[in-house]
Amino acid sequence: MNAWSALVLLLTAVVQTPAPAKVEIVSVTGCLREQGAGNWMVVAATDPVPSIANQAQGADIPKTPPDGKNSFRLLGVGEFSLPTLRDRTVVVRGLFIKATPVSRLNMTSIVEAVASCASSAPK
Repeated sequence: MNAWSALVLLLTAVVQTPAPAKVEIVSVTGCLREQGAGNWMVVAATDPVPSIANQAQGADIPKTPPDGKNSFRLLGVGEFSLPTLRDRTVVVRGLFIKATPVSRLNMTSIVEAVASCASSAPK
């Protein structure tokens, strides 16, 4: 095999290799619950919407708890003081990892929205 053939084979392999799936940064709003030691969840949460990693501010923070139907397991929780936000409505932003049975969010920011949760939020 000459150098030209090797180059063609290499380029063919590069072209045929699919690009890795891009992980979206999203924002969700819901009730922060600790369901078991260190297992932090956002429940009664909104659908994820495309966002930026920065902390939510102003109009991005709702005045009332949403009555969402989603649940998300939170990853990267060690960087945040989640016990101070337990059982409160929060806006979480992070990398969205779609999975079954529960999708996950690798957190980049969290902010309190309301000092309570929707009455429909699971415990």
